Amino acid sequence: MTGIFSDTILKLKKELTNRGCPRAETAVVLGSGLGALTDELTEKTVLKYSEIPGFPVSTVPGHAGTLSVGRLGGKTVALFGGRFHIYEGYSAKTAGFPALAAAALGAETLLLTNAAGAVNPQWKPGDIMVFEDHIAFLAPNPLIGAPDFIDMTDAYSRELRQKAFEAAAAVGTELRSGVYFFTTGPSYETPAEVRAAARLGADAVGMSTVPEAILAARLGLKTAAFSCLTNMAAGITGEKLNHKEVTETAARQKAVFIAFMKELISRI
Repeated sequence: MTGIFSDTILKLKKELTNRGCPRAETAVVLGSGLGALTDELTEKTVLKYSEIPGFPVSTVPGHAGTLSVGRLGGKTVALFGGRFHIYEGYSAKTAGFPALAAAALGAETLLLTNAAGAVNPQWKPGDIMVFEDHIAFLAPNPLIGAPDFIDMTDAYSRELRQKAFEAAAAVGTELRSGVYFFTTGPSYETPAEVRAAARLGADAVGMSTVPEAILAARLGLKTAAFSCLTNMAAGITGEKLNHKEVTETAARQKAVFIAFMKELISRI
């Protein structure tokens, strides 16, 4: 199943086991400003990425760079407090690394979260979007060099999307559903690029998540992905974009996000 990734996964499994990290049923990657979910874990083991041989290091503000495994929503859950981006100088394969680590932990389900810009003008900052699909044909692919010709038709599980809508309803929040346009960054998209993304069918735009989703599909992990829409994308309002706005909006929405994720995890 894992092919060329087998050695990496086995080595990671050994390193994590040696450091007392338990197996996890579900893994969650926490995007910019969304790390507060780690405070909800009980009976947790926390490791810094820098302490784990073979782990990359996250360098972006709002990404703690820790792996926390504990109990949440009646499940043993691994939370990746920060990810790795192509714009940090990492390869697409390294950007997808959390999927490999999730497999090493024994997880069968991977939930991906990020902060993104809303392209859909009917939406607003603070909304949460579940991925129906993504557009990434202009960006590097983490499977380059394999090569693996994998089907991406159901990369984002329909079953998990349905459970996500049920979870959102249970906690009294609205869940958007849409298409995510992946760019490498680190510069924000130009207004022309945002208009092009909209014409191609995108509802949100961001600089992460897709490499993990592609590797997760390759590894057979059931995957769902969510964007906290922290700002309107470039050119929609005429205002300039900055990372501080991203983290501040995510922080304001943390109570809603935490309630939603806890409910979703309990339903998986």
